[in-house]
Amino acid sequence: MKERLDKALQLRSEGELMAANQILVELVELHPQDALVNYQCAWSFDVLGREREAIPYYEKAVSLGLSGEDLEGALLGMGSTYRTLGDYEGSQRTFRKGMELFPDNRAMKVFYAMTLYNLQQHPQAMEILLQCIAESSNDSEIQKYKRAILFYSDQLDKVWE
Repeated sequence: MKERLDKALQLRSEGELMAANQILVELVELHPQDALVNYQCAWSFDVLGREREAIPYYEKAVSLGLSGEDLEGALLGMGSTYRTLGDYEGSQRTFRKGMELFPDNRAMKVFYAMTLYNLQQHPQAMEILLQCIAESSNDSEIQKYKRAILFYSDQLDKVWE
């Protein structure tokens, strides 16, 4: 199994997305209880733009006990996929779990902010984005104003007299 999985991942990295997906679907059929194979299969559907087909594999991978970086990637992928399918509540629930388990993952926070935007929670989305920018940017001008950006991030609607 490991050789076929490695081959599928190599094909995906080389842009052979359909061939990679075909191998991964076959691997899931042979090893339906393998969390990593389900995760990689979900990812293969996602990169093909077949998000609806990816979701069951993401869900199964997580429920089977995926862990570590693979769980982190699966939660990010699943949350993003739910969002693109219009399931904003599923996306929000997934990203909250992901941020609880992986609080330092800024990409997860940015994708969560997109979900909050879709849920019309614009102030919270902006707060998260501004904090991520202030905390991760190497831009000298942003760093120069980092304290102000962080200060205002949750006070965008406040008017000072």
